[in-house]
Amino acid sequence: MKSKKDRIQDLKNNGYSLEFEAVFNLAFENYKKIALYAGLLFLVSTIFFIAASFLIIAFTYGLANFQALMKPENFEPKNLSDNFLLAYVGCVTFFSCLVSPYFAGFIKMAHCAEIDEEFHVSTVFEYYKFSYFIELFLATLIISILSLGFTSILDKTGIPILGFLASLSVSFLSILAVPLIIFDKFNAIEAITTSASLVSRQPLLLLGLMVIAYLAMLTGFFFFLIGFFFTFPFMSSMNYAIYRSIIGFEE
Repeated sequence: MKSKKDRIQDLKNNGYSLEFEAVFNLAFENYKKIALYAGLLFLVSTIFFIAASFLIIAFTYGLANFQALMKPENFEPKNLSDNFLLAYVGCVTFFSCLVSPYFAGFIKMAHCAEIDEEFHVSTVFEYYKFSYFIELFLATLIISILSLGFTSILDKTGIPILGFLASLSVSFLSILAVPLIIFDKFNAIEAITTSASLVSRQPLLLLGLMVIAYLAMLTGFFFFLIGFFFTFPFMSSMNYAIYRSIIGFEE
């Protein structure tokens, strides 16, 4: 019997079949199982994080200094120094790396729902274990650096849309990286390259699925913004459904 990594290598070499409707239905049925719980958890986590961040910043810099810093005119492009922009990009990238295990937990939650296994709040924090955390952190860092690198290079052409499309392409090609790390224990580089290879086998179909998932997620903004927290889990369900449909799990 072939190992799972051997099967994944076969998929990379020989391709695979995929049905748009089947993957979408799998994602939607899965989403219905986790929408309320995952949405509430995401909402509460976000509120807690924002409140904690404001308190830490306010006590660190002082409330008066913090209020002065948050004036709208301070964020106008002409008033932003190169050092500030560099620090901002660095902080955003570092934060994205830190929270990547948290969002990986929602994909695990989707898996638990699919196999009728009970999930809890602790499920979304499961991948902060060092062995998973380091690979998820590195994968997010590599993807961010690639996106920023391609964007910076292509922006020099004077056609900003090229940089934007390059950044989207990097994100799209790496959609299977996180599932490969958490379900198959791939390292960061192996997960990214394998994801790119697999996605490139069915790019148009997978792009269509991701666009629909993204649009469905954005519909939450039309429900007093708070709806976004309950449509966001659909992206995790879609990511899981794509992984399950392409690679699957050993019985």
